[in-house]
Amino acid sequence: MTLLNDLPFARLQFYLTSPYPCSYLAGRTARSQVVTPAHLVDGMAYSQLIQAGFRRSGLFTYRPQCGQCQACIPVRVAVNEFIPSRTQRRTGKRNAGLVAEPQGARFDPAHFALYQRYQASRHAGGGMDHDDRDQYTHFLLQSNVDTYLVEFREAGELRMVSVIDQVEDGLSAVYTFFDPDLPQRSLGVYSVLWQIELARTLGLAYLYLGYWIENSRKMAYKSQYQPLQGLIDADWRTFTPAHI
Repeated sequence: MTLLNDLPFARLQFYLTSPYPCSYLAGRTARSQVVTPAHLVDGMAYSQLIQAGFRRSGLFTYRPQCGQCQACIPVRVAVNEFIPSRTQRRTGKRNAGLVAEPQGARFDPAHFALYQRYQASRHAGGGMDHDDRDQYTHFLLQSNVDTYLVEFREAGELRMVSVIDQVEDGLSAVYTFFDPDLPQRSLGVYSVLWQIELARTLGLAYLYLGYWIENSRKMAYKSQYQPLQGLIDADWRTFTPAHI
């Protein structure tokens, strides 16, 4: 990959982790390629790294490097080509009363309380349901790139928080958590639709959605945002999963 030999990438190092249990596919092990030192992964560096399939979790920048397994496909939505489906349009109408308020990546007790409720309800037993304030801060609020939180309120009540990175050619959907008592609202879907429209408004080409994994319920949902581009054989190309 040419960019890794160019400045400032000549100062970055890339190492391979030891194998660890895969979080998405039962019975498999995974490995990640990790970028160090973290303080050099600024907005310019990360903009190019995300184009090469990397993601970040806090100050940790990585991409899957699992040998023969190629299940994790980096994906992004080309926002100017995206047309919402009938179901997605209904989701937009159901949530028309939400008011979005962007703000800096700072700790807010109300956000943390919603995060704890969301994890306990949606991801019980997954480990993150016991995150304390420090773990939450390291995961979502620590960043060397252009990161902000968007809170969504309805009649003054906090319903959802989305963490978003802005990179050179788009937005990156880092994480979203929402009121778990409103499953009929499809708030997670609405968050993605809202971020697509924000990218379009800002004149940015893409919304990066992380990794699509066909056989993982937690990751396969991304295929509903068509047309979807995947990084396949080092080339971003439009693809439609077989089950669509």
